[in-house]
Amino acid sequence: MTTRPLVGVIACRREVEGHAAQMVTDKYLSALREYGLNPVILPVWSDQEDDRELARELLSRVDGLLLTGSYTNVEPHRYGAERAPQNTRDDRHRDAAALTWIHEALALELPLLGICRGFQELNVAFGGSLHQAVQEVPGMLDHREPGGADKAAQYAPVHDLELRADGALARLLGDTRSRVNSLHQQGIDRLGQGLVAEGWAPDGLIEAVSVANAAAFALAVQWHPEWQPREHALHDALFRGFAAACAAHRGVASSSSPTQPA
Repeated sequence: MTTRPLVGVIACRREVEGHAAQMVTDKYLSALREYGLNPVILPVWSDQEDDRELARELLSRVDGLLLTGSYTNVEPHRYGAERAPQNTRDDRHRDAAALTWIHEALALELPLLGICRGFQELNVAFGGSLHQAVQEVPGMLDHREPGGADKAAQYAPVHDLELRADGALARLLGDTRSRVNSLHQQGIDRLGQGLVAEGWAPDGLIEAVSVANAAAFALAVQWHPEWQPREHALHDALFRGFAAACAAHRGVASSSSPTQPA
């Protein structure tokens, strides 16, 4: 019987061959497995945020929660905004699940890691708002991913990152400087109450946050650390920290060495 921590991974709802489907990109699952974690895909069934009891029952069975990136965006009405013309892809089922699960996971003291869309979901869950097209905001960089199918170029570090000197990410890395990839159009406008900015792009855009006074690991980042994480010191540190927190929740020793399926 495996003692690996179980990590719930939020699904995205898509249509495949005319049918509703639950989907997670394999890179997220592979990254978790590489750090000694067993991923479990959690489907997003409803577009209503009204079943906290079911959410708590679901999350009580895992040792951590991963909110992945996605090409869809949080619907702007959820943070009191009108839709911008650049904002064209939604997933209301995922919105409803994420905005419920975040608070339930924190109440259960589950380790929580948010990536890209997951980072934006965390901000909205705490009452924050989003820029729907960062590239249109005066003074901001164009943070969108480069064109083409070359994954090495797509996920290559493209801008500097300044980390809060006394922050959670800086402690994980042991440094206050790094470089990260950039594959997003949206970003934080107003920071949610109860969140702490942990890192900034050169244009001042918040790129990492933590949950203030969280009982366990609770971090989210705007970039994509899941792609070949062991080749990047910050990404490796982030997944090691998350894995250690999930192991602590399960009550087993952490394993961040490359592993074979259990």
